[in-house]
Amino acid sequence: MTNTNHISKPHIVLFPFLAQGHIRPFLSLFSCVHRQHPDHTITLVSTPRNIATVRSTLPSSSSLNFHSIAFFPESYSLPSNAESTADIPYALLTTFFEASESLCPAFENFISTLTGPVYIISDMFFAWSVEVSRKFNTFHSVFLSSGAYGTTVWSSLRLSVPLGLMPQVADEFQLPEFPDVKIHISQCGKNLLEADGNCQLSTYIQRQLKFVFQSDATLVNTVEGFEVIGLQMLRKQLPTPVFSIGPLLHSAPLSSEKSGITEWLNTKPAASVLYISFGSQHTIHARPMIELASALEHMNRPFIWVIRPPIGFETEEKFKPEWLPEGFEGKMKLGRKGLLIHEWAPQVEILAHAATGAFLSHCGWNSTLESSTYGVPIIAWPLSADQFYNSKMLEELGLGMELARGVVTDLKRDWVQEVVETVMGENEKAKEMKMKAREIKEVMDKAWNEEGEDGTSRKGLNDFFEFAAKKLAGDKQFSFERKGSFEKKKISFEEFTGKA
Repeated sequence: MTNTNHISKPHIVLFPFLAQGHIRPFLSLFSCVHRQHPDHTITLVSTPRNIATVRSTLPSSSSLNFHSIAFFPESYSLPSNAESTADIPYALLTTFFEASESLCPAFENFISTLTGPVYIISDMFFAWSVEVSRKFNTFHSVFLSSGAYGTTVWSSLRLSVPLGLMPQVADEFQLPEFPDVKIHISQCGKNLLEADGNCQLSTYIQRQLKFVFQSDATLVNTVEGFEVIGLQMLRKQLPTPVFSIGPLLHSAPLSSEKSGITEWLNTKPAASVLYISFGSQHTIHARPMIELASALEHMNRPFIWVIRPPIGFETEEKFKPEWLPEGFEGKMKLGRKGLLIHEWAPQVEILAHAATGAFLSHCGWNSTLESSTYGVPIIAWPLSADQFYNSKMLEELGLGMELARGVVTDLKRDWVQEVVETVMGENEKAKEMKMKAREIKEVMDKAWNEEGEDGTSRKGLNDFFEFAAKKLAGDKQFSFERKGSFEKKKISFEEFTGKA
């Protein structure tokens, strides 16, 4: 393959992990890149069912190309239809991760057919694609659909297992690379605490992190002025350049059924509605689910709750009334106090609505970014992985308050009410959170400005393509201006790639 052709336009290959929470940011990335570079060919690579799902959400006029690669999950004792994390129970997730590496030969075969300059943008969990890139002299980058701070802390801990060997004081771990950052034992999750470094999940993650360090560059779905400390940490951790290009949000067209949610919100006062969702892959135990419902029933606050069966039941199982206080859903519907949604909800549209005043969230990065983009304070209930560190960051920034942490069974109604009132009520802390949320919203709004110094993400994407072109051309003499911690620095190619 020849990749030194300065005339032909790049072919950009997007390679997201097999999970809707990862695919959606890649679709937003496509829209953004196409808007900035409409003459570039962009192809999304995935499995047949995922491509079919994506196609169904795009207009017929979309210029996104697709390449389907076969996946045989049954070879790994997974369900034959398991092409996404949504298709499997949580207990099989590690097996699914390992099975996804079997896509390598088909992906390599596809890359071998391409000519001209090729830019591979892969998911962190498909970072093994860097080895394919090296075979064919393409440019390789990793797109982090998670945040800078959460990713840095999570990867630092993952590379340090078993955690029992780390410095520990009063149930807190001190990160080896960042001694000022302390993580409480309750912010690690069961999988991380039990990892010995040799288990299946540990070895898979460590393999991918090793490949991330070998990539040519890293793109992050975040904003410079939002994650100042997180980006400083990530740039210290990685030997390659980091480009922030967020916020990349993705919303699907509203169906007539879902448009009723907007109509319901239109009837509520400004900033009065509590929106509740634990994401597409997570749920909570039955007991705290009942306590949460009881608190909602006793509070004079309207709410929207995207609710799924409790832990111990399949997420696709039909919801049973016994998992809530008796007659709860009927009473909420009758009084138009609350909406319970048992399937997908138009989250971006809900958070963007003026009636939404707070978001009770698991703090997945998509949710964190969407809430911050629309200036909605977060009531945090992180459940796993980087969610704990997203929650920590939000509290430290003054954008939220933690209600619970991890898989708890002892949530109390009174505590729920207290936290909700602290975040949404007429008190000083609530006022401070709302003010901070407005400040961050302004930072997010300016990230893609076309003019002036505010468009840090617009500049980040342009810098990324300039860097990729120079890298493929083998130009090691150019200087590059990067904005890190809002300080401009002129650095050489070797310094920029950490190879000086």
